[in-house]
Amino acid sequence: TRRKLGRVCDENANFKMLSSSLVFSGPIFVILMMMMVTLVVVIVLGNALVILAFKVDKSLRRQCNYYFLNLAVSDFLVGAFCIPVYIPYILTGRWTLGRGLCKLWLVMDYLLCSASVFSIVLISYDRFLSVTRAVSYRARQRMTHQAIIKMIGVWVLAFVLYGPAIIFWELAVGRSRVPKDECFAEFYYSWYFLLSASMLEFFSPFISVAFFNLSIYLSIRRRRFHSREAQLHLQMSEPASAQGEGIPLSHNWGVGMKLAVKGSIHSQTSSPSLGKLDPSTSRAAQPSRLSRDKKIAKSLAIIVCVFAICWAPYTLLMIIRAACRGRCIQHHWYEVTFWLLWLNSAINPFLYPLCHSSFRRAFSKILCPKRHTTPPSSVLRAGQ
Repeated sequence: TRRKLGRVCDENANFKMLSSSLVFSGPIFVILMMMMVTLVVVIVLGNALVILAFKVDKSLRRQCNYYFLNLAVSDFLVGAFCIPVYIPYILTGRWTLGRGLCKLWLVMDYLLCSASVFSIVLISYDRFLSVTRAVSYRARQRMTHQAIIKMIGVWVLAFVLYGPAIIFWELAVGRSRVPKDECFAEFYYSWYFLLSASMLEFFSPFISVAFFNLSIYLSIRRRRFHSREAQLHLQMSEPASAQGEGIPLSHNWGVGMKLAVKGSIHSQTSSPSLGKLDPSTSRAAQPSRLSRDKKIAKSLAIIVCVFAICWAPYTLLMIIRAACRGRCIQHHWYEVTFWLLWLNSAINPFLYPLCHSSFRRAFSKILCPKRHTTPPSSVLRAGQ
């Protein structure tokens, strides 16, 4: 069985080398090189901007934003290490950096991609808490040590998922199945292991994120219903209070406000930006809270959809390829999904300014510092 598997690996390696020398030649080679280098630059600069934003803007140092920092760190390392090491391998079809660096590259690649996935789950869970348990959530925003513990847990889980298998699989089997001029994990054709790992790396995270996003949507929908009901009763009570001379104004407000509070109590447990209920501001505050939570749900939905589009093809093809020992799927399709996976690391930094005003302000401070210089007169007024 081992000899047969070794022959299959050798045949795939020879086919990959041959196809690389034929396809990646002349202008195609130059175009692919430029595209790959561009992707590396976008990933590194984009995620470095997110990391730098935490240093420049102290207002970002809240528990919820630390999870975005964790995601940016993993994506930054993908662009700074994983892709640059892989570019000469994919263009030439030969691994020339030795077995030690091959193991390191595999551990880092699987570790960083898994950490990126688990960070997205953590972000989704945090947004779920911000909408459904806002009171306790707001109280914990300055407790950054809890966020750091969760971030460490993400990296530990990401390493445990693939790291030991990459390092010790060869020892457990008794020999290496990887040719000298190739670099892939020893479990590359072990479909049962890949299926089990994919349940933890993609399917379970995707189901969890979809559940959190759906719960946020349903919560916002319920509060929209309560908000409309409260506003309707407020509008009905105002004319009555204006016309009834003998009826105290506070009594008429009480009828409407009692029903308004019914909708606002639910909002108080599910909105991170709740203010005190006041008759003069209740109608303005409620739509504001709903608008803010709708933006949270929208931003989370965008991140989830991008995650699914980038990860689902690779996960499915990886399992199918392992089950049929690489004979049922052509290698170039696997490579396309592989790069689609890394493309997610380039997209994530652009989702932050698109969906979060706090990141947009921080990026503006970094890229356009002159706009945010405080005039001396305003500083004197602030000191007074």
